[in-house]
Amino acid sequence: MDETRTHRSLWTLTTPPRDFPALAGDLEVDVVVIGGGITGLTTAWLLKRAGKRVAVLEMNRILSGQTGQTTAHLTELLDTPYTTLRRDFGEKGARLAASSSRAALEQVATLVEELGLDCDFQRVPMFRYAETSRQWASLEQEFSAARDAGLHASLTQRVPLPFPVKGALRVEDQALFHPRKYLLGLVDRLIGEGCFVFESTRVKEVHDGAPCRVVTDRGTVTAAAVVEATHSPLNRVLLQTKLYAYRSYAVAGPLDGPLEPAQYYDSQEPYHYIRTQPVDGRMYVIIGGEDHKVGAEEDTGQRYAALEDYARKHFPVKALTHRWSGQVIEPADGLPYIGRNAASRHVYVATGFSGTGMTFGTLSGMLISDLILGRQNPYAALYDATRVKPLAGAKDFIQENAETAFHFIADRLARPDGKHLSEVAPGEAKILEVDGQKVAVYREEDGTSHAVSPVCTHLGCHVHWNGAERSWDCPCHGARYSPTGKVLNGPAVKDLPSCKLPR
Repeated sequence: MDETRTHRSLWTLTTPPRDFPALAGDLEVDVVVIGGGITGLTTAWLLKRAGKRVAVLEMNRILSGQTGQTTAHLTELLDTPYTTLRRDFGEKGARLAASSSRAALEQVATLVEELGLDCDFQRVPMFRYAETSRQWASLEQEFSAARDAGLHASLTQRVPLPFPVKGALRVEDQALFHPRKYLLGLVDRLIGEGCFVFESTRVKEVHDGAPCRVVTDRGTVTAAAVVEATHSPLNRVLLQTKLYAYRSYAVAGPLDGPLEPAQYYDSQEPYHYIRTQPVDGRMYVIIGGEDHKVGAEEDTGQRYAALEDYARKHFPVKALTHRWSGQVIEPADGLPYIGRNAASRHVYVATGFSGTGMTFGTLSGMLISDLILGRQNPYAALYDATRVKPLAGAKDFIQENAETAFHFIADRLARPDGKHLSEVAPGEAKILEVDGQKVAVYREEDGTSHAVSPVCTHLGCHVHWNGAERSWDCPCHGARYSPTGKVLNGPAVKDLPSCKLPR
């Protein structure tokens, strides 16, 4: 059956497809980078520029993961408010979070200029706007904390939106770009001189050592260092307790009226995020939001419907031509985990980017490449992947892991959706009980059925069906699988085993 995404992003549909070879046997390099998104490709490029031989291994296609599903904001105004960062990391920590985000944005700008990358890069203001008095009071507090952290911020009642608001926190000199154009330009310059990019190459095992060994389904790659640039680390059980996976949705369409190029965020919970993007000479609006925990939403199609309704009510757009969704990994204490993995000497991780993956993915490449090259980096301690901050995010840590424990038990005890294949309509999926065992069954529109084990291969939770994206999603740590059980998102590395159905 067709295993491609049900919904493809604007970025994918506005750039030509690209093919890279699969690994063909064993290989030795200086550094192995697992993951072909912005984190992996930025890390690989910076290491190549420093003279290292690098191999990038991508399970599917380059830029087909979360980088391909972004809304591509480059910003210093992070998902975690600066009021919270100042409380949990101190004034110095908040300033470092701001300056590191600025450094990442400028790194993108520098590469665009130095390499001549045609990727619609544009510096724009960012508006975090308020629609109620309570939201405005909250923005006033955030303005003070953001300004103290070093952002070029102001409060304004002049917000160039096509509907009235009370005002906004305005941050100057943020940026927009076309992430796929940017990174395809980068990967073209990466290949060669002992550097490689391999697609359709699944990593099965990572062994730390001297050298490290990365075992794939196509061969083994040995190297002095390994970078897991996989959005969610592969089978890192301890780190997974500090990470929470959410789905976020996006729609886009051509504007039928004016909208100033900028980044816009409302102050609702969960919030919506808006930006502009030129496509073939016409300006489009992209609107994202409607987040929910992976595997916790039965009617995922309703999320798209709500987002489309929001778009039509607030912006001059008649036709919404694109829709897609992506995975957002929230960290326990509000900042990403970037650096050497716990109990490892030569394996590095980068995860927990929240909704600012383009900024933190770039920063990860900068920070990890410095660590591998033995360079001092002023942000290494702040983002240390092994850190534990008991007070910061303690409530979320307890709640999220309690929900994981609940799903682990409750899904096993839950009644199945049915017992016979006839109860699964074409185009639908259900958990059936067959010969005393639960089976995850999907039927294609032509009636062809696919049956797999519902037990996630990461840590054994049961998967739930995601109708809008046509995938089996694990509510515990965010692993996702295709209708036939193939891994779409980590931390799982093994497919769901096939099951036989009685004839």
